[in-house]
Parts: sequence; structure tokens; C-alpha cells
Amino acid sequence: MTETTTNATLFEQLGGEAAVDAAVDIFYRKVLADYRINRFFNGVDMDTQAAKQKAFLTMAFGGPANYSGKDMRDAHARFVKMGLDDSHFDAVMENLVATLAELNVPQNLIDQVDAIAQTTRADVLGK
Repeated sequence: MTETTTNATLFEQLGGEAAVDAAVDIFYRKVLADYRINRFFNGVDMDTQAAKQKAFLTMAFGGPANYSGKDMRDAHARFVKMGLDDSHFDAVMENLVATLAELNVPQNLIDQVDAIAQTTRADVLGK
């Protein structure tokens, strides 16, 4: 590993903005096709949703902090009222990991993404 790689943010290691954009687009195609979770996106403007997700993930992975949306608890409160639970969070995570694997992201980076995403579980589920 070079010093540059060692000091690079996860955002940079993943490939920067283009990589996050591609991943989010593929991820939402998977999510919308997943019968376990797609009902939570009925009536959602997916272009707006994808833009928010791209900004959030960019920030979460150490890139530019341009996310100005709600915090995770507030953003998902209405879905918790619709029955959002751990099984749904797990389904989202399956789709995220599958997306990264499809994009040939190295397993060590997938593990880092998974660890970051898992830190949001309690807030997303309103616990």
C-alpha cells in the first residue's frame, strides 16, 4: 500500500464522486426492485432521493460535506410508523453490499462501508 492510499479517505478509495454516483444509481434500482422494501419508496421523488443519498454518503465516507438533509432519525420516522424494522434495514444493507460487489469494490472497502452504514441502524429505526 502506498502512503497516498493509506492516507486517502474512504470516499477517495472508492473512486470519488463518480463512483458514489454510480453506486447510488445501481443501489436504488435494486431497492426499487426489492419487494421487501420498495413500498417505502412509493410516491418518493427518486431523483431528489438519490441526490440526498449521494450527498450523505459522500460526507459519511470522508468526502466534501454538502449534505443538508434531515438527520437519520427524523428522515426515517414516517417509515418507522409504516413498520420499518431490522429486517428492512438488513434488506437495504444486502442491496448496498450487492451493489458494491457488482462494481468490483474490494472487500475491505465494502466492510468499511458496511460498518459506517451499520452505525445508522438505531437512528434509522427510531431506537
